[in-house]
Amino acid sequence: MSSQKRKRDVPVLFWVSAAEMDAIQQKMAQFGTKNLSAYLRKMALDGYVVKLDLPELRELVSLMRYSSNNLNQLTRKAHETGRIYDTDLEDISRRQEQIWEGLKEILTQLAKLS
Repeated sequence: MSSQKRKRDVPVLFWVSAAEMDAIQQKMAQFGTKNLSAYLRKMALDGYVVKLDLPELRELVSLMRYSSNNLNQLTRKAHETGRIYDTDLEDISRRQEQIWEGLKEILTQLAKLS
């Protein structure tokens, strides 16, 4: 055996579940490596964790639910009466515009991450 000192001389040990190990192996395959140590070292040193806290996203989900509910009610009303009122269409149109604006804001914030 060589008397030369190891380049990496500090061991790191941690435990994972079987499901976590499967996920790691899938990510390794996507990355194109079979060397677990190299992959974990690369992720620990160069990887990053993104925690997105986008209040706009919560607002967007709320708008989507509201808009979806209104659209369902309008569809039921149209089937029952055969009529659609301009105010109902304007309300849905306004909500759709708010949803698009929310999406644009979220996409702008996500683009800043790269």
